[in-house]
Amino acid sequence: QVQLVESGGGLVQSGGSLRLSCAASGGTVSSYATGWFRQTPGKEREFVARISHSWSGVNTLYADAVKGRFTISRDYAKNTMYLQMNSLKAEDTAVYYCVASSRHYPSGIDEYDYWGQGTQVTVSS
Repeated sequence: QVQLVESGGGLVQSGGSLRLSCAASGGTVSSYATGWFRQTPGKEREFVARISHSWSGVNTLYADAVKGRFTISRDYAKNTMYLQMNSLKAEDTAVYYCVASSRHYPSGIDEYDYWGQGTQVTVSS
């Protein structure tokens, strides 16, 4: 059973940066596709980014809303995943969830098997 624990959320001004971390236990991140979702009150959880490792190398995918501003990465030695968020906007305010999937290229929210408890990111305008 994989357990995911997020950290690094907080309050930041518009245009600022934050780095979220997701520490994994009970499994190695290299064996899973891992990523981030986010959710604001009254809305469904939305995909942010995903990273996976296959024979062809590392594959990343980003939501259009964050492309060019967010970077997802993994540190295999620390069994940890990161989300570097730059040029933050007020609309990035949300609870961010770390996720993992046993599928190489999960295509929907239902294909993620493990979820962290979430960390709040608030961007003030």
